[in-house]
Amino acid sequence: MRIGTVERIRRYPVKSLLGEELGEAGVSERGLDGDRALGLLDAASGRVASAKNPRLWAEMLRFTAVLHPGGVVITGPDGRAVGEGELSALLGREVSLVSERPPGATVERAVPEEVLSRGIDREVAVTENEIGRAAPAGGFFDFAPLHLLTTSTLDAVATEAARYRPNLVIRTEGDGYVENAWVGRELRIGPDLRLRVLAPTPRCAVPTLVHGELPRSTAALKVLAAQNRVVPLEGMPALPCAGVYAQVVEPGRVRVGDAVSLG
Repeated sequence: MRIGTVERIRRYPVKSLLGEELGEAGVSERGLDGDRALGLLDAASGRVASAKNPRLWAEMLRFTAVLHPGGVVITGPDGRAVGEGELSALLGREVSLVSERPPGATVERAVPEEVLSRGIDREVAVTENEIGRAAPAGGFFDFAPLHLLTTSTLDAVATEAARYRPNLVIRTEGDGYVENAWVGRELRIGPDLRLRVLAPTPRCAVPTLVHGELPRSTAALKVLAAQNRVVPLEGMPALPCAGVYAQVVEPGRVRVGDAVSLG
């Protein structure tokens, strides 16, 4: 059953930095080619740097990573390329760019309920979470190798896709949060690519932060808290969610305009 078309494809070569728009991409079992292939390792804590803890890392979302044939290029807010040393100075913490996820690698995540009640300018409690629980080895994925989001959900929240950092934005009809019903089912995208939808995507402080030229938006989390609290995985509480995580069943290529069908 056809349910929509691929409207946008996004890749984020470095975890928690801004990414790049693509017209098409190869997709393997580890997601879009080059997506979350690199991460920034915090020298002080040994954790992977992530804007999920905005008190330390909100500034990461002012930097952009683009993949070139010679490797990744990171640019600052002024569009100028920066190296590791300058990036560390601008972030205020020593970081190193790494291509291998350390065993048991973790990130800190601000507790969403505290972000909602206290805001991002005040210190809030954080949890420490291992990354890549449902992803193949390698890469710096929070949970699974692909993140999908529908235009129906974006219309319901009335905010920009960039705040939720999806890999694929799928144009759909109907009311918001239609992707909730895809969990446990398979999607076929274009002639070859086949995905299995694993879970709704819980949201944290990240959508509320400055993203490049986009200003702060508390509504990006508050609307979800009011409209779409669901249980992402068994044993978890109901959380504000937008979009779904997926794994790759059959690799292939994805192109803007590809048909998306529900199996």
